[in-house]
Amino acid sequence: MRELARRIDSATPPDRDRAVDALRAVAILGVVLGHWLVTALVTDSGAIRVVSPLSSLPGLAPVSWVFQTLAVFFLVGGHVGARSHAAARARGETYRRWLGVRMARLFGPVATVSAVWAVAAGLMLAAGAGLPTVQALLRLVLSPLWFLVVLAVLTAATPLVARLHPLWPLAVVLHADLVRFGLGGPQEAGWINVAAGWLVPYCLGASWARRGLPGRTTGWALLASGTAATAGLVLCAGYPASMVGVPGAGISNLGPPTLAAVTFGLAQCGGAVLLLGPLRRALRRPVAWAGVALLNLSAMTVFLWHQTAMIAVTTTGLLADGPLPGLHTAPDGAGWVVARLAWLPVFAGALLVCWSAFRTNERKRARGGASRVVHEGRPTPSGAVRRA
Repeated sequence: MRELARRIDSATPPDRDRAVDALRAVAILGVVLGHWLVTALVTDSGAIRVVSPLSSLPGLAPVSWVFQTLAVFFLVGGHVGARSHAAARARGETYRRWLGVRMARLFGPVATVSAVWAVAAGLMLAAGAGLPTVQALLRLVLSPLWFLVVLAVLTAATPLVARLHPLWPLAVVLHADLVRFGLGGPQEAGWINVAAGWLVPYCLGASWARRGLPGRTTGWALLASGTAATAGLVLCAGYPASMVGVPGAGISNLGPPTLAAVTFGLAQCGGAVLLLGPLRRALRRPVAWAGVALLNLSAMTVFLWHQTAMIAVTTTGLLADGPLPGLHTAPDGAGWVVARLAWLPVFAGALLVCWSAFRTNERKRARGGASRVVHEGRPTPSGAVRRA
């Protein structure tokens, strides 16, 4: 392991900003652990349905503050997209070629998970599983893909939005919420926030790529103002405390994103900026950097298959004599939380199996199409670490 870490470290370009990859890794782990903690599959009259512990345990809302890391994804996405597009232009590469490469990296692995679950759904129905059960499982696996669609749209718009000030999309979100909540307008007005809301951190990342690293003063300003605004919206304006959707709730901060979700994202971006220095120092150690680099190498595999891993463990557990605590039981108390935490290593083991089976698909997709298709901070078969 140490030898592998040493080789990855020595092959990394000295000007590579390892902290960017670390932020992406943190965001991925946040999404995975968040889904595993706030999503439960319970059996009900022979059917499986999806429930959330946040419905019966609202005191767990702070969990969503830790594990809802989407703003960090878009911050890094804007930074990487803007730098990649600028580098492509410098090489004389066309926009169409640049975009095709990035879309292949985003959606190539999606075809595999979609095909596997299409077959699995057919087999479950043929075996007698109820349609509601199959629909619930498919929704659980496929619903996170909305993130990739939004990221793809923003990536495609990079040449147009790379110089856009984040205050412009923030103003759109503010007015959309004012229309639907303050003036009693149509709730459909909020769907513009799906693009505008995540465009805020994306533009911050693009600005970072264009102007250089923001200082710690900027980081503290984003953290403090974002936190204060979010607290005010939750405590005084009636926005939900949970930063993820809660089944049965009248308002969701994510479906579509609200002003509170966006200001919370600004606080996260400020925290991410403040972490850059400590992360760079920590990642000077070859073992720490190797872990980050390897996770980034299989980022899409981890994202696409983590729900499948949880489902596999949960359905396998149905072979037991009765419902297993934290796995099949209703999330209605502290005992469920403790039991759920104990299942996380099992979910991780199942995800490792999925990773072993499908990681090569992600690498092949990412390398196909052009000789310049490379992974940021990732070891290639020749031993070099290439840049996008």
